[in-house]
Amino acid sequence: MAGWGTRSASGSAACEGWRVVRTQGSAKDEGDLPAPPEAGEPGLDASRVDIRTLTRVLFERMAELAPGSPEHERVRAALIEVNLPLVRYAAARFRGRNEPMEDVVQVGTIGLINAIDRFDPNRGVQFPTYALPTILGEIKRYFRDNVRTMHVPRRLQELWVQVSGAMEELTVTHGRMPKVPEIAANLRIPEEDVRACLDAGRAYNAASLEATQEHDGGLALLDRLGYEDSALTHVEHRDMVRHLLVQLPDRERQIVMLRFFGNLTQSQISTELGMSQMHVSRLLARIFARLRSNNAWEN
Repeated sequence: MAGWGTRSASGSAACEGWRVVRTQGSAKDEGDLPAPPEAGEPGLDASRVDIRTLTRVLFERMAELAPGSPEHERVRAALIEVNLPLVRYAAARFRGRNEPMEDVVQVGTIGLINAIDRFDPNRGVQFPTYALPTILGEIKRYFRDNVRTMHVPRRLQELWVQVSGAMEELTVTHGRMPKVPEIAANLRIPEEDVRACLDAGRAYNAASLEATQEHDGGLALLDRLGYEDSALTHVEHRDMVRHLLVQLPDRERQIVMLRFFGNLTQSQISTELGMSQMHVSRLLARIFARLRSNNAWEN
């Protein structure tokens, strides 16, 4: 922001500001002010105009006028126009938010107007120092309340402002990104609230699962989230078998398990249980017949 005061304003805005002060001021005041550059003259170059000084003079002039008077409104409008570069400077911080920069500048201008209406030159603070937090706050409030495509509870939206401020403060203090317990201790809130707030603070836009990503070779997010589980088609069958098995006595359930889950032949089962293969075959047939008769949905 060091170079904002003398190089960022347009020459027309600065020139208009000087004209407002000179035409509305007293004759004595006019004699103390340098003549404004005329259109087409080299003096219109922004680097030749001290915007900070012009802002101070405009505030002094506005303090002498009755609020709501035409002269007061003209000086106020000149202050807004002269300080628009400060709004563009603040809006540039939000270029990565996928929001039209014109909208961000418009919202920031509302913050500038609020700062002008509330500013007290007698406090000895430079106007850009006072106005920048107000402009940034208005832009952040716009993103917080209007830009989200996902609903976030108001409580978490407001808490996010505190958490983000604590993160910046702790980052400066420790020289690294703070951990969740450190943020919670700083704000004296539960860690669960900090985690929920961090998730909510990032929830500005919902990405489509079918939208392709250039940096991922044109693959959609859905193509990278997993694979089709072949076992899903057997879920209902497994649930049905579990329902049937619990209806069988232990011995019969063991025979079914050895045959269909252990993949043993009837001969191997007979050896395992000490009975003939024929008996195993009759038991299996009887088990299936009873299960079919006891479960109507099997017919």
